[in-house]
Amino acid sequence: MTKKIDDKAAKSAGKSNRRDFLKKAGIGGATTVAASTLAAPAVLSQSAPIKWRLQTYSGAPLGAHVIKPQIEAFNKAANGEMEIELYYADQLVPTGELFRALQNGTIDAVQSDDATMASPVDVSVFGGYFPFSTRYSLDLPVLFDRYGLNEIWAEAYGEIEGVEWLGAGAWDPLHIFTKDPIRSLADMKGKRVFGVPTAGRFLSRYGLVPVTVPWDDVEVALQTGELDGVAWCGFTEAYEVGWADVCNYALLNNVTGAWCGSYFANTDSWAKVPDHLKELFKITIDQSHYYRQVWYWGGEAQLRAEGNKMELTTIPTEEWDQVVADAKGFWKDVASSSPRAGRVVKIFEEYTAVMEKVGVPYRYS
Repeated sequence: MTKKIDDKAAKSAGKSNRRDFLKKAGIGGATTVAASTLAAPAVLSQSAPIKWRLQTYSGAPLGAHVIKPQIEAFNKAANGEMEIELYYADQLVPTGELFRALQNGTIDAVQSDDATMASPVDVSVFGGYFPFSTRYSLDLPVLFDRYGLNEIWAEAYGEIEGVEWLGAGAWDPLHIFTKDPIRSLADMKGKRVFGVPTAGRFLSRYGLVPVTVPWDDVEVALQTGELDGVAWCGFTEAYEVGWADVCNYALLNNVTGAWCGSYFANTDSWAKVPDHLKELFKITIDQSHYYRQVWYWGGEAQLRAEGNKMELTTIPTEEWDQVVADAKGFWKDVASSSPRAGRVVKIFEEYTAVMEKVGVPYRYS
């Protein structure tokens, strides 16, 4: 009897010991799992997303088309690894100070043309609207991708510390919108216009007076008489941002077929971005270029044909031919400013000759 009781007690003690072991093991295991689970967010928090501040040359109404879709697409696709905060014209720094602000790291990236942001490179004169360098918006990416401008821009910015040039794309053609009509070259004299630097420099020989004001102040300046017009954009922008509401006339003779704009990054900021996010950013830049090609191309045609806010005017062909001839002299002057500028002008000349030789559908006249 005593032996059976002892055996039962031993079995009971064994079961108790096993229960205690399993219980302790369970608690320990749960604790281990819980600890690792709780530790995970701490690890994630140590890998905070890369934060960038990007400022564009454009105001918010225009920026909704020329860059906002790209930034939204990038931020979504970056999946929390990187986030770009978008700022519009003059929100962080004045547009004319964008290059310096980018170089010193005040901002991480910029979308602008070289001339407007005051890039200290000898190709900056070609940024924005270089007179008669293009006829259509597709000309510009072809010049960069197939005629060597990509390599020249990379070479030029490679000599500047602190800034990475990421690529160029086309925007809209350049037209002149005014409160009073322009029907001859003489009508340009004395008109104060808001515009981009290179085109303003060229057009000033006909009496136009380039005036610089903050982008958001242009509409008010037109209303108060500080400005007589704008030589900054095409029909799509003029309607989109409200300038067509305060200008009465649109000159159909355009000085250039496409605005040349680029993306830039601060060198240190760019170096901190992983390769896969760099590639993603470049892909969304290309996506932005495509979006603008379609938006501008369709918008320009539709608004010239159906827009009713401005009366359309033209300068007679015989007078405008003189402007085209003057542009050739302007090209020569710019070409002589540096060997690299000379290489760019030579490319423009070669490309123009090819387009004129091939004719329809590349050139109609």
